[in-house]
Amino acid sequence: MIFVNSMSDLFHKGVPDEYRSRVFDTMESADWHTYQILTKRSSILRRYVNKRYSPQNKTPEHIWLGVSVEDKQALSRVRHLQGVNATVRFLSIEPLLAPIGEFELSGIHWVIVGGESGPGVRPMDPSWVREIRDQCIAAEVPFFFKQWGGFRPKSGGRILDGCEWNGYPAAVSAY
Repeated sequence: MIFVNSMSDLFHKGVPDEYRSRVFDTMESADWHTYQILTKRSSILRRYVNKRYSPQNKTPEHIWLGVSVEDKQALSRVRHLQGVNATVRFLSIEPLLAPIGEFELSGIHWVIVGGESGPGVRPMDPSWVREIRDQCIAAEVPFFFKQWGGFRPKSGGRILDGCEWNGYPAAVSAY
């Protein structure tokens, strides 16, 4: 499992499509790995991927595409991701900074939720996490609770309502 550009964004507006294409060419040829790509630039992701892949010939199943969502104002990223010609789509709802409310999970294959960490950490309300978890359960979308957050990422642990939530996408071939 390779988290592509873990400290940057492949879909930043300053990254040329030629470079993105070289990255995708490499990922396609190294299909023994699973690649996770996460972005906040969901409209650029949608434009690029839908130009490269058709609805009938989506991204290979070993290339997972996701968007970051931190609050309700970022929910447009979910809608953009749902319109991407991808085989596996995921949401990284971290750091969760405010309640998200109800949102559409169709076409989403995995949801990760976590709190903020580091100096000046902003607390995460358990009800915000439960609301997302319950929506995932209702929609049969795997839910992974990563952390409560704190000064250090593992400071608060990762137990929610007495258990760990380790949901993970089912066999990708099912998608």
